[in-house]
Amino acid sequence: MPLMQRLRGAARKDGNEKGVVDGAAGPPEGSPDVEKGNQEPVRLLSARVISMGLIVSMGGFIFGYDTGQISGFLEMSDFLNRFGNTTQKGAPAFTNVRSGTIVGLLSIGTLMGAIGAAPVANAVGRKYSIIFWNIIFCVGVIVQISTQYHWYQIVVGRWVAGLGVGALSVLTPMYQSETAPRQIRGALVSCYQLFITLGIFVADCINFGTEKDTSARSWRLPMGLGFIWPVIMSVGMLFLPETPRWEYRKGKIDSARATIARSYGVPEDHWEVKREFREIQEKFEAESAGGGKHQWWEVGIISLPSFSIHWSCWVFTGPRMAYRTLLGMTMQMLQQLTGANFFFYYGTTIFTATGINNSFVTAMILGGVNFGCTFGGLYVVEHFGRRRALIFGGFWMFVCFMVFASVGHFSLNQNNPQATPGAGAAMIVFACLFIAGYAMTWAPIVWALIGEIYPSRYRALAMGLATASNWTWNFLLAFFTPFITGDIDYRYGYVFAACNFAGAFVVYFFVCETQGKSLEEIDTMYILHVEPWKSTKWVPPQGEDLVTTDALHLTPGGRDIRKENAPGAGTMEQDEQEKTQTLGEDGRITNY
Repeated sequence: MPLMQRLRGAARKDGNEKGVVDGAAGPPEGSPDVEKGNQEPVRLLSARVISMGLIVSMGGFIFGYDTGQISGFLEMSDFLNRFGNTTQKGAPAFTNVRSGTIVGLLSIGTLMGAIGAAPVANAVGRKYSIIFWNIIFCVGVIVQISTQYHWYQIVVGRWVAGLGVGALSVLTPMYQSETAPRQIRGALVSCYQLFITLGIFVADCINFGTEKDTSARSWRLPMGLGFIWPVIMSVGMLFLPETPRWEYRKGKIDSARATIARSYGVPEDHWEVKREFREIQEKFEAESAGGGKHQWWEVGIISLPSFSIHWSCWVFTGPRMAYRTLLGMTMQMLQQLTGANFFFYYGTTIFTATGINNSFVTAMILGGVNFGCTFGGLYVVEHFGRRRALIFGGFWMFVCFMVFASVGHFSLNQNNPQATPGAGAAMIVFACLFIAGYAMTWAPIVWALIGEIYPSRYRALAMGLATASNWTWNFLLAFFTPFITGDIDYRYGYVFAACNFAGAFVVYFFVCETQGKSLEEIDTMYILHVEPWKSTKWVPPQGEDLVTTDALHLTPGGRDIRKENAPGAGTMEQDEQEKTQTLGEDGRITNY
């Protein structure tokens, strides 16, 4: 048996060789789990799974609602009177510094919350970590709603609320991916983005209903309603189980098996439960091999050992983790640089300048288009492939922003927008076309992508770093947009157009196609350096097991690979001679 085959982990099939049973893939022939386990149909769309999808996805709703409401607050008269610091045509207004700080400090909190979510979740569990961060979000809302005339109290409150929003942006997809049945995992994770768009739309509608009120109720009522969503999520989480993967790592073996069974709606002796439980066990054993905990620098943080004579560093030492960690961070950066939040954060302000009589109506229309088209995104992500959708979406948004920026700069009367109603209408149309393209491509697919390209061994921290990249650029855009638009007006759109154009090329040259492939096959593609533009037609080698990070017995530092004692792997003498292996540049395992 070739060494490559002997050192690879156990192959993991999708289990679709025998068709579909009750919405779930049938058992693969010859599997020991099938021979020993119950084979009754799996009930995927049970009340438990549906309630889990709705309750956990509420984390996305909290994010979207907080994003959508601040755009309306900046144009409400009472909010301006209390917290504005300048005048414009005899009316109170915000300076660029103050409006950018109010909007952007949420993103600073979310950045810190995203990074802090992983260690807290690993320590206390995903379930109670979600409840904890919801409480932090509520504290931030209390700080904001209790202020009278201190604008900096709004800023501090948004920063505290941002800690909760950022942590939930990591924990929501993490909980769903670790608990949901494998057959519908992608759809449930994508619901996070759907609930973000629903939150934005609901916030726009509530702002529209209160903006004519000249008292503090105009902004305090929408802000106070923000308590409802974290309360629903926290109470609901009390009735949901901990993720089986975290429970297994903490020695709660029986509870982990029971949770898997409840998720699939089958008895604990079912073949699907045995298969997933065995997979969790094998991954944990491989991760624990090598005599030590795998450190955070294997994912991407730099460590400079003090004992070394020469300055050296360990960076991204996990198998192909440099490529994947940086790719995830780049994709999240490019998602922000599409320019979508240019409309969501400053929608009412932007379209006031176009002469629209009620810019709150425009913001509500954009939010509705965003929410409605995200349903199309759930279809696109599973039927057209990640690469094709992201490339097409990048070029589509490039065209929309080119038209939007050109009309705004060259055709719109900057001094008297009402004199050019045609230009204003054209800008609204192309803004809606942009939002439609964003909602069906880059909005949901990027979140799905970062949940697929990382092995489970490094997923929590790698997803945290990628999400932190999203929030970093979210803050930079929120803070600097008022300054930039003040200097170059709608030509700012050309910057976003260029970023969308560049994003399409990044996807073509660096992102492997993941549609229809198992997580193990995706891991194999990246380890073996499959060229992204050829990945659509790539199929796993027949007759050989897959090379996966989670099946490799890595020594501490993530560099060396100790092969597992798989059946048929060789004699004890051979095992001792070939005890330590390492991955070459071509992804093949060679002697170390």
